[in-house]
Amino acid sequence: MTTQKSTLDLVSWNVNGLRACRSKTFDRFIEERGPDFLCLQEVKLNPSAIPEEDFGYAFTHYHLADKNGYSGTAVFSREMPLSVSEDFPGGKHAGEGRVITCEFDGFFLVNVYVPNSKGDLSRLSYRYDSWDPDLKNYLIDLGKDKPVVLCGDLNVAHREIDLANPKSNRRNAGFTDEEREGLSNLLAEGFLDSFRHLYPDRENAYSWWSYRSGARARNVGWRIDYFIVSEDLATSVREAYILPEWEGSDHCPVGLELSLA
Repeated sequence: MTTQKSTLDLVSWNVNGLRACRSKTFDRFIEERGPDFLCLQEVKLNPSAIPEEDFGYAFTHYHLADKNGYSGTAVFSREMPLSVSEDFPGGKHAGEGRVITCEFDGFFLVNVYVPNSKGDLSRLSYRYDSWDPDLKNYLIDLGKDKPVVLCGDLNVAHREIDLANPKSNRRNAGFTDEEREGLSNLLAEGFLDSFRHLYPDRENAYSWWSYRSGARARNVGWRIDYFIVSEDLATSVREAYILPEWEGSDHCPVGLELSLA
């Protein structure tokens, strides 16, 4: 890496509309925390609404959906990447602005907003049969060249400990057997859920709460935002954290500290 810092601080945040989040806490978050890498999901921007500000970052990149105000991702970095790409090779799953990959000296950083299976599970087969396997294979291929850091809203709570009410949500979007299996299949290929790597038994640790019934105040939530890393980065993981005190979205930021040693 070109930076002289001994550790890197990476944050991922589904902002559920960047303009709306900026009217609340986003700019203050940048000012107070200013991570080295910031990955956003669900920016919901039109091309004409991309902020002119660089927020103090050397590199900013937005990948928007073809449909205005839908989905979309962004990456901010304090150093310039060696390369940048969007979506998967061959243009698979293009059009919804869901994947940005930035190559740095020591790793690939992949920012992803995984499709929601929808309340009626109408997109579950797409997730299970196509999206999740394609993401897994893409990360495996990247990992042949250098370690991978995957972050973003994966739209799945992996284990029962990762949501407040697992029994009543068994066949709900985000906690179906198929979605959970998709993440298990990825982890089985040499990747780690950094938070559970450090805190395998920590309960009540969530990153998303419904706007209904005061769920956030009662901490009735789901952990669906992740930092997944190649197993060869396991000894480099210094901290994995969740920042529920930062509001502005129905998700909160999640983070990772990596050693450069």
